[in-house]
Amino acid sequence: MNELLSGTKPLRGRAAIDLRLHPFDLATTARHWGIEDPAAALRVHAILGGAPGYRNLSNVSPPQTSEEVDAWVTATVLDPRQALFSGSEAEYLLREDPKFTGSALHYAIINAVANGATSPAKIGGLLEQPRSSLARPIDALVAAGYLRYETDPLWERRPVITVADPIVRFHNLITVPQRDLVETGQSAEAWQRSRPTFVARILGPHFESCGRAWLRGQADPALRGNAGLVTGTVVNDRKGQAKHEIDVIALDKRSGRATISLIGEAKATVTQRSMGDLDRLDRLKEVLTEHGHDTASTLLALFAMEGFQPDLVGTARRRGDVLLVDLPALLDLGDPVVVPR
Repeated sequence: MNELLSGTKPLRGRAAIDLRLHPFDLATTARHWGIEDPAAALRVHAILGGAPGYRNLSNVSPPQTSEEVDAWVTATVLDPRQALFSGSEAEYLLREDPKFTGSALHYAIINAVANGATSPAKIGGLLEQPRSSLARPIDALVAAGYLRYETDPLWERRPVITVADPIVRFHNLITVPQRDLVETGQSAEAWQRSRPTFVARILGPHFESCGRAWLRGQADPALRGNAGLVTGTVVNDRKGQAKHEIDVIALDKRSGRATISLIGEAKATVTQRSMGDLDRLDRLKEVLTEHGHDTASTLLALFAMEGFQPDLVGTARRRGDVLLVDLPALLDLGDPVVVPR
């Protein structure tokens, strides 16, 4: 559609608006699918993302509990007879896009990113290609919306590349490795074998992204302070000689120094968050201060799929600088468990 309005095309210069239609967020997807259980909604969103059209491609009732997700998966995305199934979703999409017709390299790059390669150097290592030869195809995939390319705000030379569409990630990590089982009618076995991969490499990272999306668009703007950016980052602990990932950080960076409004962790585990998680955030705040960043008014946030232990809730309420967000709050089904004073 963009090409109809550019170059020598008759409609060049006739565009009145450039409107980007983004996928639904977690809360909107749950309402669109009619899923009231937060755990089930999170899993469906992690598998399919927020494209509303997928709802019409499913002739199976949406799961209403996390236990029903297993049967729903095997009857939809892992059933070769269903429209939601694809042996290679990214390859199909690239064939449909005239800019990438016949490009095996583009498909290989998407596959590498889905399997954990988050930088040009790592992608080149998996594909046995020099990093310099991948710059243009990666840029093309980012421009077309297949990949996201972000720069770590605290370490501007550290790129973070991810797959933009969750269903492409699911097909590369789950469907393709289990293709033989799926295509021979053993979808339940394929899903059972894939559960650890789903939890660690799909559900976990997706829950983190949902936490960041909530803070950007649904949370009280006061929680972000003057932060212009909400993302994730990595920080080096010079004393402990360790590197720590920060799942959620809200900051405003000027002249190399950042003012940190919030740092947080988002964990999609079956255990409740504890005081140990809050202690870790306290340490991360100290590390950021040691790096010269302003943490004087930094809030500490914990996002939990299964809630929080009572002693953590009590401590958070007494301290006044801790935000506790559970899964219902991410779906606009309630307020955060604890909101900073």
